[in-house]
Amino acid sequence: MGTAHDIWTAYRENAFGKYPKPFVAWLMVVEDAPKSRATVRDKSLHLPVFPEFLGASYLKRYDILCQRLVQEQLYTAASVIATPKEAITTGAYEDLSPLTSLKNFITSFAGHIAMEAASSAP
Repeated sequence: MGTAHDIWTAYRENAFGKYPKPFVAWLMVVEDAPKSRATVRDKSLHLPVFPEFLGASYLKRYDILCQRLVQEQLYTAASVIATPKEAITTGAYEDLSPLTSLKNFITSFAGHIAMEAASSAP
């Protein structure tokens, strides 16, 4: 998150020059394993745990994180996919939600590229 904030600050301050808005993305690949799907024990001594995190697995928490990274406009797109070790030869993976799907991520990136290409055309 700090990196995204730094990029947006640099963009605002024209550190990159006068260029169109950058595409800032976050992609997480998590092993699809029993431990990543298991409920995480919630223990917070000083602050209450948000309801959406109660009983949520690591995968669910990462999905919520990616959704919030985009919702808060820290990242243009964010995706989390789960893939088992055995998929190393097949490339199989699972999206966790439509908002954080790899398809949504790539579509957003493709749209950004198309916009840049169209604005750069003679």
